[in-house]
Formats: sequence, C-alpha cells, structure tokens
Amino acid sequence: MPVDQTHDPFEDRLSAALHQAGGTFDTDRAALVAAGAVRGRRLRLRRRAAIAGGAAGLALVGVGGALLVPSGAGGSPQHGSVAATGSGTPTAVAATPAAPVVSADDMVRTLTKLLPKGKVTRGEARGTDSPLPPLAQVTFDDGKGAGSLSLLVDRVRGGGETFDPASEVVPCPNMEQPDSGLDSCVTQTLPDGSVVTLIQGYEYPDRRADTKAWSADLVTPDGTRVSVSEWNAAAQKGEPVSRPEPPLSIQQLKTLAAANEWRRVADSIPEETRKPSASTEGSTGDATSYEGRRVLAILTSSLPDGAKVVSSGNEETEFAYAVVNDGKGESYVQVNLQHNMSDAAGALYGSGAETLPDGTRVATRQGPGEKGGEGVVMWTVDTMRANGMRVVISAFNSGSQTTAATRPEPALTIAELRKIALSPQWEVLGA
Repeated sequence: MPVDQTHDPFEDRLSAALHQAGGTFDTDRAALVAAGAVRGRRLRLRRRAAIAGGAAGLALVGVGGALLVPSGAGGSPQHGSVAATGSGTPTAVAATPAAPVVSADDMVRTLTKLLPKGKVTRGEARGTDSPLPPLAQVTFDDGKGAGSLSLLVDRVRGGGETFDPASEVVPCPNMEQPDSGLDSCVTQTLPDGSVVTLIQGYEYPDRRADTKAWSADLVTPDGTRVSVSEWNAAAQKGEPVSRPEPPLSIQQLKTLAAANEWRRVADSIPEETRKPSASTEGSTGDATSYEGRRVLAILTSSLPDGAKVVSSGNEETEFAYAVVNDGKGESYVQVNLQHNMSDAAGALYGSGAETLPDGTRVATRQGPGEKGGEGVVMWTVDTMRANGMRVVISAFNSGSQTTAATRPEPALTIAELRKIALSPQWEVLGA
C-alpha cells in the first residue's frame, strides 16, 4: 500500500474517505475541548525533536518494536525533461538516476564499522526503503559491559540551498533548573558548519533508575540529521545497568554522528519521504503532510497479522485511519497523535487510568459509537507518555462510524490496540 496518497489512482475515492474520516475521530469530547487550547498554543513544537521533560530528545532515537514494512520503491523516482533546441526539435534530457537503496543490513554494517573494537549484536534496523527514517540499533560490548546504541538518519529538508542547522538541532534546556534531569548539555558548531547538541543525562529524568542516556544530535548545512543515543545497559529500558557509563565517550559519540557515511545514507532517502524544509511550512502543507504520512505508516505497519488493509488515508497531521478486513468483515481503525499534552492529563485520565512504570498513562474504553451507525461499537486505548505525547487508537465493528455494523466486534482486540498505542515506533516522530 503506497503511503503517499497523492499518487493513488483512486484519488477521488480516498479524498471522499478522508473528508469522512476528518469528522470521525472521537474520544472524551469535554477533555478534548479542555486540551484544545493547550495543543493549539504548542502546535509548532511538533516539528522539532525538542527536549521534553529534561530527557533531551532521547526519544527521537529510542525506537524499537517490529521491523517496518517497506513502502515499495527503494529510491527516488527518476525524472526526465524535454528541452527545445535551436531548430525547435525537442531533445530528451537523461533522467536523473535514482539513489541506491541502503538496506537495513547496510545500516548495521556501517554502524559496526564505525564503532571501536568490540562485540556487536544486531537489534532492530531499517533501510531507506522504509517509510520511516533509516535506523540501526545494536548492543555493543567493548569488554567492559554491554551497552545499547541507536542511530537514526533523516533529512530535515529536501535539499537545495543551505540553511542554518541551528534552527533544527535539538536545543539544550535551562541547565540551572534543578529538574533538568541532565548532567551536561552543550551545543557546538563544527568546522564544516554542522551543529551538534551533546547530552549526558538519564533515561528517567527523576533518576529512579541508574540507567544513563547520552546522545548526539547533529544537523548539517545541507539538511542531514544524524541522531545517536547510547545507554549503560543492554537495552534502553527493562535491563539492569551493566557498566558505570555508556560505552562511547561523548567525543566518540560526536565523531560517530559526524561520519560522512551517514550523509550518503541521507542522500539515498527517497525524495517523497524526506522531511520538507521548515520554510515551506504553512505555505504548501508539505511539512505537515509528511508527518501525516508517517502516522499512517506506523499504523498500517503495526496492524496484527491477518488484518488486510482495504483502504487508508491520513490528514495533514496527527490523524490516520485504515479500514481492515480479517475475513470476518470490515473494521475501521483510527489513530490520533498529539504532542505536549501534559497540561491536560488531569482532564483526560481519571482515577481508573493505569500508570506504567515509565510514567505512561493508559485508559481504555468500550462502548457504542457516536456517529449514528446502527449497532456500531467503539473500542479505544488512550495513552500519554511522560513527555506529553498522546496516542489514541480506536477500532469499530464497521467499515465506518456512520454505516451499520458489519460484524459483532472490531477486528482488533483491546490488547492489540494497546500494543499499537504503546509501540516505541511513535517515538520516532519526536516530541
């Protein structure tokens, strides 16, 4: 299923579906009204992988979960043009060759090559044929204890003229605040004009565990972003500390992020999945469409086996839907992503909500649909991370909320909805 809906031959049908989907997301209406003002004030924050709750952008690269399904084409589409000659006879200009695909294996091999001597155990990985940015996660042991390491490559603009990398790099918080949760944070400009933020902090800002989290977030003048994080444990969460500090020094972390190999990876990211320039935001809508497509990509790649996608779509930001059929009838599934919602947590999660060890709040609801479909039921899992990122996913026992039920229950169980909502894959979209 192509993620880029602008190239779908069934554009008219999907456009109508998107209009219908735009009005279908439903949850606690009173709570959403209370939260709306908060989200509106902070809308622009979704575009930056900013430090949230003192955890300093570490969520940007704290990605795990299942390997994502590739979107299809591995490289940028080839483009051709026709130029007029002096005689008026058009002459074909050669098409620009597509950049070679960088596979998930290539990402792991490159990371392994750039690390010091030691034992490398592969974890999750993605290549440039994925709708999400290329990623390599490994466990690295230099003989002094295993540490987890995660590296992500992306483009913060499509290319062309240069821009100020400082406008995109993760900023440091106010280190004078006692709750910053960091030991050190510094932003540096490198000789080639790249800007990098180096962070030494903890997986949990309140330090309830001894897991240290260090990161380097680097942005080049041509728009390549490399974000790398490491931990002094074999995994970001859920594993005991295995060494006093992460395996790479902060200087080694900076050198790793600045390696030229990652710029070649960024050049291989297909044009249609690159993040557009911030200068286009608010004019063309490309920047917001980009994030909407990624919300859709995470939703569809996280569906359980057997849930065949019949149709799907996304709004420009934060909302996506898929109509699935597991052989028992169509079922409408929708997801809504919101950032910086901590101020509204009290209104959204009551005494019956569950709080996980990492601070994530979880609420579940099962009840009738509210859009008029006869016999339609709605099952919802509503989650909010400690950094204020909210993921709400609902499933219905019909192909839409406004048509009659097509099956007794939704195609996804509450457990399956919960697994999708809590997936670390959402963290790649930043805070």
